Amino acid sequence: MEILLASGIGVLIACGVFLMLRSRSFDVVLGLTLMSYGVNLFLFSVGRIGGAAPIISDGVVRYTDPLPQALTLTAIVIGFAMTALLLAVALADYVAERTDHVDGQRGEQRSAAQGRGEAE
Repeated sequence: MEILLASGIGVLIACGVFLMLRSRSFDVVLGLTLMSYGVNLFLFSVGRIGGAAPIISDGVVRYTDPLPQALTLTAIVIGFAMTALLLAVALADYVAERTDHVDGQRGEQRSAAQGRGEAE
């Protein structure tokens, strides 16, 4: 079970890094979202996998630490808000620039063409 979870976390992080290195804004947002899912799984796995309930009852010593579960829930909410904000910023940039490239090459070409008085 642990090797499967570790492999899943590694695949999510690797796919997230790959997508973040792309030149389109939607790919970057999707990459950040995948990386946040990988981090959430990592935080959740810091507690015990398949352990007992996160409550000590009747003097039972075996329990799961509730802190990673609370951190994971908080990270899910923050990740959702971050994704919504990034999508809004990417949409505003697309409306302003008429392109979704994040490397700035298209904007530099447009400003150079406008400086020379040429139309695209």
